[in-house]
Amino acid sequence: QVQLVESGGGLVQAGDSLKLSCAASGRTLYAMGWFRQAPGKEREFVAAIGRSGDRIENVGSVKGRFTISRDNAKKSVYLQMNSLKPEDTAVYYCGASSSYGSLLKTDEYNYWGQGTQVTVSA
Repeated sequence: QVQLVESGGGLVQAGDSLKLSCAASGRTLYAMGWFRQAPGKEREFVAAIGRSGDRIENVGSVKGRFTISRDNAKKSVYLQMNSLKPEDTAVYYCGASSSYGSLLKTDEYNYWGQGTQVTVSA
């Protein structure tokens, strides 16, 4: 069993930055991803990173603003979010995947954290 613990969310103003962290337990190295879910919407892909650090980042609204990274020694993955917009407001979830697939879909992930709230005011 893997436990994922997210941190770093909060209330910020438009244009600000936040860095989310996700710490994983256990010894197995997983591919990791960040998803977000706004009220009334489905959970959507934000970014993912493979075991060796190869990135898969959203080509949509977060392109050029959000960057995923990982530190395998610390068993942690990060999401640097710059130039935040009100539409980025959501609960952000960290996921761990044993898949070697696209990492774009929620059903590829074996474990999820509890989520951290990010609220961006206009």
